[in-house]
Amino acid sequence: MKVLVPVKRVIDYNVKVRVKADGTGVDLANVKMSMNPFDEIAVEQAIRLKEAGQAEEIVAVSIGVKQAQETLRTALAMGADRAILVVASDDVHKDIEPLAVAKILKAIVDEEQPGLVLCGKQAIDNDMNATGQMLSALMGWSQATFASEIAIEGDKAKVTREVDGGLQTIEVTMPTVVTVDLRLNEPRYASLPNIMKAKKKPLDEKTAEDYGVDVSNRLEIVKTVEPAERAAGIKVGSVDELVAKLKEVGAV
Repeated sequence: MKVLVPVKRVIDYNVKVRVKADGTGVDLANVKMSMNPFDEIAVEQAIRLKEAGQAEEIVAVSIGVKQAQETLRTALAMGADRAILVVASDDVHKDIEPLAVAKILKAIVDEEQPGLVLCGKQAIDNDMNATGQMLSALMGWSQATFASEIAIEGDKAKVTREVDGGLQTIEVTMPTVVTVDLRLNEPRYASLPNIMKAKKKPLDEKTAEDYGVDVSNRLEIVKTVEPAERAAGIKVGSVDELVAKLKEVGAV
């Protein structure tokens, strides 16, 4: 079985995001970028499936700017076998919308014929949480979202998913699209030897035009603002005063 893993280049989760002074978006100048954490989990799960003998090949895919090569090299260093970069923009500030990404992924899936597509449940930059579901709809495949546990059993995949009320276990028919959640696994660090080997692994470069997909934005960002500052707390001198204050807040 071949496993396809889409990965996205995002601002590193340790970086404090700064909004541009004119409110047109987030400032990416001299900002550290890395692989979307949910996508790292998807790559790790694909590697574990291969180590368990349930997958023969792992293909990492990234859609965006040319600099996403670095993200793909990280996936290759972790253990992916080869990578495909689809250059869909020259502007690092342009975010390719989920529907366009899903259409490009569908074209790649048609070419590669994987048995499983493992996606992060969402990207931490825009929190869309839509690409995996859109790809499933375009392909006519089954889907399982927010996966915290995956077991491949023949032509079925048993997936435990996180829902508001707890955990739900479902069984889906392969091929399928699975979006992964935080508690599925702990991604490995790429070792130095594997980082060196990754430089020699194949990385094909394509464009959105190669797949006949229009990546023009359908959404317009009207304004971007910083989150409101959290109100300062107050100190109380006793339990009775605390209870009284809580009653006041409750009354409001």
